[in-house]
Amino acid sequence: MKATISWWDLTGSGQSIDSLRVYLRDEGVEPWTEIPGMRLKFWISDRATNRWGAVVLWDSDADPTAPLPPNRAAELIGFPPTVRMMSDVEAIVEGLHSGQPAERGLAFEPTGKAS
Repeated sequence: MKATISWWDLTGSGQSIDSLRVYLRDEGVEPWTEIPGMRLKFWISDRATNRWGAVVLWDSDADPTAPLPPNRAAELIGFPPTVRMMSDVEAIVEGLHSGQPAERGLAFEPTGKAS
């Protein structure tokens, strides 16, 4: 299994964590729901450092040349990721959790509840 990590430093961009959350909620998640070989994608943010990014877990045999949805985040932010890397995944484990499928992240929280 492989993992890709993309991080943007939003400094100098016209976008913010809040505006990118709106993008995710309105249009950003759906195009990724049926990508062959993709196990999981989650978007991440760090308000303290003004960073936005994503982590994707891929099957080991996923075709790295297969077409992907347009990189709208890069289009909106105005430049490619500040950091982009691919790594081998050594192990994964899922812990005990609520199992609530509605827990989809801050972008889908009611306005005012997001950090």
